[in-house]
Amino acid sequence: MDILEAIVANKRREVAAQKAAVSLETMLSISGSHMERPVVSMRAALGRSPSGIIAEFKRRSPSKGLLHPEAKVEDVATAYARGGAAACSILTDSDFFGGSLTDLRRARAAVGLPLLRKDFIVDEYQLFQARATGADAVLLIAAILTPDECERLAQTAHALEMEVMLEIHAEAELSHLNPHVDMLGVNNRHLGTFDTSVENSFRLAAQARRHAGEGAGAPLLVSESGLADVADVHRLRQAGFRGFLIGETFMKTPRPGETLQAFVRNLTALSEE
Repeated sequence: MDILEAIVANKRREVAAQKAAVSLETMLSISGSHMERPVVSMRAALGRSPSGIIAEFKRRSPSKGLLHPEAKVEDVATAYARGGAAACSILTDSDFFGGSLTDLRRARAAVGLPLLRKDFIVDEYQLFQARATGADAVLLIAAILTPDECERLAQTAHALEMEVMLEIHAEAELSHLNPHVDMLGVNNRHLGTFDTSVENSFRLAAQARRHAGEGAGAPLLVSESGLADVADVHRLRQAGFRGFLIGETFMKTPRPGETLQAFVRNLTALSEE
């Protein structure tokens, strides 16, 4: 069993326990008013942003261990907003990444930026959780879903007025694309081995455009993971990407917001050359 299989097996047990403890009907009755909150379009925010950075909050990862274990999400999210992030990704997996839905709820209370619930979503119940705790968008990972499961979950997310980012790592996973996908994320990190190469985004850019089409209705391209070099982000923008999900580069530093601000400043300078 590789790391991804272990995470997903654990996630299925976790969600089953959550559903047994709090039924969907009970959750909706408790959080009904939160479900009516107007969502903020992450896709639109990325499209108009000069940087397109989705700044991620996470305390640890299976590949890098502890990053910033004592970080407070409200402080980091606020600093990200000041630093020029177009959106925030909030990791809500507890056992492997040190996150929680409470982090998502606190980030929502702190900032008006679009928020992505980043987790290993395998059940529609998690989509209702995401909406109730402040997410504007959710991540669906092709590697852990069938195309039919992906389409059903994406359709439910849209019914809940959230946007969908589909994450792929290989060309074969483009079969998971469906009309409900708003953003197509190319993960530069293999989720089974955690090997990382930014070249994966460049390699898949042309194939993604062929499958997804181009124009106003096509999913917006997002590059994920392993982005530490401003020059790489600049080249990715030239290749057609408009979103850049960056977490460890910021979170491993004492002041993630200031690191982001410097990154944005350097990216702007490079773009103006």
